[in-house]
Amino acid sequence: MSKVTYFSIDELTAFATKIFAGTGMSEPDAATIARDLVKANLRGIDSHGVSRIPMYVERLQRGLVNPRPEIRVQKVAGAVSLVDGDNGMGFLASHKAIEEAVELAKANGIGLVGVHRSTHFGMGALYALQAIEAGYISMIFTNSSPAIPMWGGRTTFLGASPIAAGIPGGKYAPYVMDMAMTVIARGKIRLAAMKGEAIAEGLALDVDGNPTTDAAKAFEGVCLPFGGVKGSVLATLMDLMSGVLTGANFGGDVKSLYFDHSEPQNVGHLFFAIKPDLFMSLENFDARMDEFYERMKALPKAAGVGEIMMPGEPEQRREDERLRTGIPITENVVADLAKEGERIGVHLPAGRASGEAA
Repeated sequence: MSKVTYFSIDELTAFATKIFAGTGMSEPDAATIARDLVKANLRGIDSHGVSRIPMYVERLQRGLVNPRPEIRVQKVAGAVSLVDGDNGMGFLASHKAIEEAVELAKANGIGLVGVHRSTHFGMGALYALQAIEAGYISMIFTNSSPAIPMWGGRTTFLGASPIAAGIPGGKYAPYVMDMAMTVIARGKIRLAAMKGEAIAEGLALDVDGNPTTDAAKAFEGVCLPFGGVKGSVLATLMDLMSGVLTGANFGGDVKSLYFDHSEPQNVGHLFFAIKPDLFMSLENFDARMDEFYERMKALPKAAGVGEIMMPGEPEQRREDERLRTGIPITENVVADLAKEGERIGVHLPAGRASGEAA
């Protein structure tokens, strides 16, 4: 079992901010990326957390990602805008896009914002949570570099292309959904490969199209869509809506984060924001959300299940726990971060070894 070091949220965020600022990003933008990565770790989505820093930094330093993008917003219809990410970090264009979608929804009831010339935008739940904080329902689509085949194919063509959504709760937990179109998120396979761990059967094929439990071979090969043909169909929808519709790359043209350093990715995203009180008062909507939550909690539980939870509730509980205990980082990721820090001239804090008092 890997050795684990615990870091406080503040020290990990400060370290990540200095790393990104060291690539030429502005201090505010660097801090945004740092907070977003740490937020993923807080929620237990470690595959989308600080372990990605070396990969992001490499792309910034190779000139594949613009460290100081001029993100532009163009109004294209009454409730619709298009964001040009200027090949900057996808986090930045996406925060701007969901902010714009909320502003459009304030005036029109619903807002739709497309994004092109973007890059990987991290954990999709970031933008659902941003909309929830503003009091709005959201849906978030993105495409991504090829990871799964079209149904019946044996080569990668579609991205893992997650879909996310958020619905504000009343007095209880909101609904937060964030899921990739693969049986398991590709980032989790990457993390398993980094740790030298095997993956379960039925998740991926190697480059020759053979089933594999070797995470490294799986990461270089093909991830399998969840639900068979259904996952493939949904991944196709993500590519058409996020790529074809927005003017971004599509149909296998989104460049790999890890293996293709030939040119910028040109990822596409699509953001919907919806006022929750379109059809009734906000008070009535909140009461109905509360009633749904209470009915859900009172449902009979399947064997071995302790509690039925709203989507997003387990991640929120993990965040509450890690706010108290700190964020656990495995030794291989700690080594990568320390190495990256040394290269840029930023010292990684010592953290706290597992078993030491907080």
